[in-house]
Amino acid sequence: MRFMNKFLNILIIFFIFLSTNLIAKENIMILKLKDGDVKIEMYPDVAPNHVKRIQELADSGKYDNVVFHRVIDGFMAQTGDVKFGNSSSKDFDLRRAGIGGSDLPDLNQEFNDLPHDRGTVSMARSSDPNSANSQFFICFKPAPFLDRQYTVFGKVIEGMEFVDMITKGDGDNGAVSNPDKIISFKSQ
Repeated sequence: MRFMNKFLNILIIFFIFLSTNLIAKENIMILKLKDGDVKIEMYPDVAPNHVKRIQELADSGKYDNVVFHRVIDGFMAQTGDVKFGNSSSKDFDLRRAGIGGSDLPDLNQEFNDLPHDRGTVSMARSSDPNSANSQFFICFKPAPFLDRQYTVFGKVIEGMEFVDMITKGDGDNGAVSNPDKIISFKSQ
């Protein structure tokens, strides 16, 4: 009887560990850049539809070869235009990168109380709060003026130094003439 109780306790602990580890891994994505891998923790508890969209597009390869079309030093790096920003697509047009999205419908906002700190990953959108589609940005520094105005759906937990190395824009609005691109973006 005593052996059986110990065995059951060990079995329960093993299953708790296994389920916790699986849950944690499904909320981690790897953004492969030219200088190294960036590990991003996703927040499905506060932005479930945005996380689902990003994971769907990433895991289907839609973000592979998409350029960072707008990068403002000391502010953020923006990417994710899967229509005009994919450098290996026939529709690639650097002048139009930043105005496209995916073939999926726009998302309703999921504004939350998570701050736009260094490493925050947030959804880009037009002036319409319900216009997020596929584009997102990563903050280089805190940007509290964006809080509760854009949907935060993740945060860089490893590799922020590689985000810092993304080629910065040379235009007034951060437009990049020779942009870096996402090599791949996948769930862990």
